[in-house]
Amino acid sequence: MSLQMITVSNNTALIQPGFSLMNFDGQVFFFGQKGWPKRSCPTGVFHFDVKHNHLKLKPAVFSKDSCYLPPLRYPATCIFRGSLESEKHQYIIHGGKTPNNELSDKIYVMSVVGKNNKKVTFCCTEKDLVGDVPEARYGHSIDVVYSRGRSMGVLFGGRSYMPSAQRITEKWNSVADCPPHVFLVDFEFGCSTSYILPELQDGLSFHVSIARNDTIYILGGHSLANNIRPANLYSIKVDLPLGSPAVNCTVLPGGISVSSAILTQTNSDEFVIVGGYQLENQKRMVCNIVSFVDNKIEIREMETPDWTPDIKHSKIWFGSNMGNGNVFLGIPGDNKQASSEAFYFYMLKCAEDDVNEDQKTLTNSQTSTEDPGDSTPFEDSEEFCFSAEANSFDGDDEFDTYNEDDEEDESETGYWITCCATCDVDINTWVPFYSTELNKPAMIYCSHGDGHWVHAQCMDLAERTLIHLSEGSNKYYCNEHVKIARALQTPKRVLPLKKPPLKSLHKKGSGKIFTPAKKSFLRRLFD
Repeated sequence: MSLQMITVSNNTALIQPGFSLMNFDGQVFFFGQKGWPKRSCPTGVFHFDVKHNHLKLKPAVFSKDSCYLPPLRYPATCIFRGSLESEKHQYIIHGGKTPNNELSDKIYVMSVVGKNNKKVTFCCTEKDLVGDVPEARYGHSIDVVYSRGRSMGVLFGGRSYMPSAQRITEKWNSVADCPPHVFLVDFEFGCSTSYILPELQDGLSFHVSIARNDTIYILGGHSLANNIRPANLYSIKVDLPLGSPAVNCTVLPGGISVSSAILTQTNSDEFVIVGGYQLENQKRMVCNIVSFVDNKIEIREMETPDWTPDIKHSKIWFGSNMGNGNVFLGIPGDNKQASSEAFYFYMLKCAEDDVNEDQKTLTNSQTSTEDPGDSTPFEDSEEFCFSAEANSFDGDDEFDTYNEDDEEDESETGYWITCCATCDVDINTWVPFYSTELNKPAMIYCSHGDGHWVHAQCMDLAERTLIHLSEGSNKYYCNEHVKIARALQTPKRVLPLKKPPLKSLHKKGSGKIFTPAKKSFLRRLFD
């Protein structure tokens, strides 16, 4: 094992607590920034590029047929293949926290659809579930098992907010363990089934899970209700015949007491557990090797890396699995001096460089947790919260740097909509359509009913027309509602009555002379 320090740029922070890393063919990608994506990266997905011990984030893009992926923090992720022999893989993402600090219950599937020298294009699709749909949660695990030529997702553990009836103002963000149910999820048909196993009595969060063929191994974890980290080791075996699945749980000896550890795979039969916590506010400095011989699991301690004094003395540490036996670690910087870095970063290599990762065995662990300010003790912040300074992009990319002051809640703004049946705006790009807009397509407000936002691009509005309509208080109606507006025309204008000209009070040649009283009467008559 070797430990190397990693340097980052000094731009505004992009990486925030609860991020996730995905490895596609040796390339590592990051998503889960805190806050809605901005001009720095419209999708919130970055190429996590580490070269010569220096970290750079390069924006990635989504294909036009992708759904929008929120910057979820603390989700459960895993690798999914069509079969054990398949080389191509996708990532399954479930749950996590949204920038509004709410919890998600959605499942997303991430896959690579295009590559070039500078950017990778992803396709993200949302998977709808029916049946026993797992409640929104975070700090849980999702894995894929393979049995009899079939595959199935296995979801377990996590935390969720208290029931709405109990969420009072003082305890609005209070969380509780999810019931210890095991969910089987069919990704092909979108079916979910819940199983209650007698061996699983208490809810667990931020545990380590390893999927191997038809079995899931659950190690460690933290029980919020009991405030303990039991030395758990469970094996959950899933049999997938043509009929109903069979799920069995076995309690195995030799477990370890740890939460929020990072799991990385070094070869097809061997894993390494790094970091985590063994007690509240006490890091677990021991590393373990998890090996499989003849379908039997064995856990033993291994020689620890030469931890630096900063790592040894820090109260918290955080990080994530980069794949290929590499782990990205971070610790808080020394804030006693104004010039000190906010965080220091390291990369721990648990395998030799020439060892290729065999993805037939799939791994998953919960490596991110609460923001330090979101909870009182370190109990929640122990789940590997991660932060970093943003790094510079390549000069050729010409992306604006991220500014945390620009953050705002854009979950309800009109940009994230399909404004009409023929809407052709790609919600995954932030390229302005008009020069009047800085960071998103130009929009205008339709006054029909309660009103709604529409894209000027979809309404075929010229930029000068948009500027004219925006400057005044005139009502605008989109193409769909303009016919309704025309039907509500005002009545035809009635021309005012013309006043007859004032006749001469004295007609020439008539010889008729009007008295003053007669003149006054005539004036009133004609006026």
